[in-house]
Amino acid sequence: MKPGPLNLITDVTGLRVGNAQDDTLKSGTTVLTADAPFACSYSVMGGAPGTRETDLLEPDKSVAGVDALVLSGGSAFGLAAAQGVMDALYQQGRGFPVFTARVPIVPSAIIFDLLNGGQKDWGENPYPALGRAALANAGTTFNLGSVGAGTGAQTAMHKGGLGSASVVLPSGATVGALVAANPVGSVTTPSGRHFHAAPYEMGGEFGALGPDPTQGFQPNPPSRKFTAMMELANTTIAIVATDVALTKAECKRVATAAHDGMARAIVPAHTPHDGDLIFAASTGARPMASPLEVTEIGHAAAVCLARAIARAVWEATPADDDTLPTFRSEMGLT
Repeated sequence: MKPGPLNLITDVTGLRVGNAQDDTLKSGTTVLTADAPFACSYSVMGGAPGTRETDLLEPDKSVAGVDALVLSGGSAFGLAAAQGVMDALYQQGRGFPVFTARVPIVPSAIIFDLLNGGQKDWGENPYPALGRAALANAGTTFNLGSVGAGTGAQTAMHKGGLGSASVVLPSGATVGALVAANPVGSVTTPSGRHFHAAPYEMGGEFGALGPDPTQGFQPNPPSRKFTAMMELANTTIAIVATDVALTKAECKRVATAAHDGMARAIVPAHTPHDGDLIFAASTGARPMASPLEVTEIGHAAAVCLARAIARAVWEATPADDDTLPTFRSEMGLT
């Protein structure tokens, strides 16, 4: 495996990603879309998910493709970001045809970022506008860290953020991941100086700090997150994607396999207080070489996701009134 040219999920040809955020709010939205509907399914392993339109992604449901996927801050308020995306896509003539009507299919998932120091006393829900803006910003290049859905994200010990990574397989197939990392657990080892995902790093993409040399079990230090947050919800939400043609059932299997990457990068993962969810998408641009390729894609998706989670924390930047430090500021790195 090697990273794609951009080391972003948009190395999967045809995909575009857009971010929009409000730095005063300390929250935002990220949208993944393509020029044509794409196959998609999902897998939830956290105990506190917040979602919209995910039932349609089950393999036995009739909708074959989606027009966009939305990752958003704002807890349940953030689900409204998908409405802004849906409205904009409708105006573009996109959507699932139902006789003379068209209905854009826009599944979404949210993170809880309501207690991160941002001003949340809005009069009108800001997320539909953020969703519309994120879609308008969609392109093949985009920023990581404290942007989009990762703007107000936090981990147990540091600011979280938006991360992405990709790989090109020996077959030529491309796999990528996009994540808003906001877990109960820690992305760094108990020393606070190394990433759990270090064994999977490619090309120094999150500092080349290497694995933690400490051997044996080391208990995690007390979480810096507020106790109130532990009692509510946190969540890491992600999209993994490939250009290999997959069915919805195969997308479901890839989404399930990709959760291995979440567990490798976050300790603990999939807790009762996280809504950990992964969408898996296929653009179908490349025929499948063999049924065994699904296993390879699932493994690659897990590796990409672990790397993307570490990149999210590595790329986070400080802001006024933050309740947690960034990893790099605490380490004295620029």
